[in-house]
Amino acid sequence: MAKEKDKYATIRQKIRDFPAGPGLYFMKGPADKVLYIGKAKNLRSRAASYFQQGGDLFATRGPKIVEMIGKVETVDFIESPNEVDAVLQEARLIKDIRPPYNTELIDDKTFPYLEITTGEDFPGVYITRKPRHRGIRLFGPFTSAKDLRAVLVVLQKIFKFRTCKLSLDENDSKRRFFRPCLLYSIKQCTAPCAAKIDKHEYKKIVTDLIKFLRSKRSIILRRLRTQMEQAAEAFEYEKAAMYRDRIRLIERLDQRGTPDENVQPEVFATDPAEALVKLREVMQTTEPIRIIEGIDVANIGGAEAVGSLVKFIDGKPFKSGYRRFKIKTVKGIDDYAMIAEVVKRRYKYALRGEELWPDLVLIDGGLGHLRAAEKAFREMEAPPVKIASIAKREEEIYLQASNKPLKLPSNSPARKLLQYVRDEAHRFAQHYYHILRSKKLLGDKP
Repeated sequence: MAKEKDKYATIRQKIRDFPAGPGLYFMKGPADKVLYIGKAKNLRSRAASYFQQGGDLFATRGPKIVEMIGKVETVDFIESPNEVDAVLQEARLIKDIRPPYNTELIDDKTFPYLEITTGEDFPGVYITRKPRHRGIRLFGPFTSAKDLRAVLVVLQKIFKFRTCKLSLDENDSKRRFFRPCLLYSIKQCTAPCAAKIDKHEYKKIVTDLIKFLRSKRSIILRRLRTQMEQAAEAFEYEKAAMYRDRIRLIERLDQRGTPDENVQPEVFATDPAEALVKLREVMQTTEPIRIIEGIDVANIGGAEAVGSLVKFIDGKPFKSGYRRFKIKTVKGIDDYAMIAEVVKRRYKYALRGEELWPDLVLIDGGLGHLRAAEKAFREMEAPPVKIASIAKREEEIYLQASNKPLKLPSNSPARKLLQYVRDEAHRFAQHYYHILRSKKLLGDKP
């Protein structure tokens, strides 16, 4: 009991040095294992609340948290620039690390986007959790689907874009006989479906909307505030409250991430069954490809170099099979040697018969990275293993039997699946790299 009191006293002392701003806190058990990840507006206050002397944690948090706190050895944190970033980063880390005491956010639920179909003659504006692969402009992910739905109504009143799913062609002469929906009658849509607006004018509306979403939105907010003040001065308090609510909703448009920085790879996945069939054709094999493992490395100037391995089963991520590696044997910048180290450390267990061999090993990189992996397998005296690599930018795919790259169409299901595996491995390596650089939160895994 005295030892436990000393442990908690040490933890409380450490928490006193936590910042008072937003971020994530990590409850860690023996061997630096992350037991629980939480977000906080005030890191110091939130983390301290678990270790208050005389507090009844059972009554306030429940038996699972009491059980978890009994295993906690230390607490760490990562600061976030704002609460929105903390929400998005928490969700991503929980999906990646899968701490045993986080019961939420470990499923396939994703955050929504605002999608504008700029590739169409008359672009539509939609809320989606499954964006199209091309011909769109994407904003988000957003942290609140409810707020996003509400703000979309406000934006449509201002810009009068369409939200219907009709397929509209500028050259379709029958449009002028089409009867528009109620939104046109109440002046919330310009009715391109019924040829009430031409393509050029409608595209200008969409351009203005995109500028508005990208900018500070000061002009429209200033107009709404003026309308609110005028309504209040005229004692039209209900109207003033309506404008106030619209202002708050528009301001909440900033509660979002960006598609590049807050990646949700599972959102952009292709149909796995179709992709695996096409992948067999690409690999020129009659054997099914069920288990794919992707490998990547990350470093800046050779410092804090890390490797990652992600596992896909039947075309879907198998998060329990993900592994991280802190590079141990390579000094300086040598991606090929780092790839070789990850291969040898990962597949020594399969060589011993302790784990299954994958049907395909995918390396993030070009021909040189592929050859480095091949050489590592040869040095291990491993059985024949199918290996491929996919390079960024040109998205060239290299196979073992050729020095020439294979270029698949951008809409190829096989290419999309390989990109998904590659992007997951890259993101997982980069995520681990940044964690090590910031707080060294996670211990090395084999």
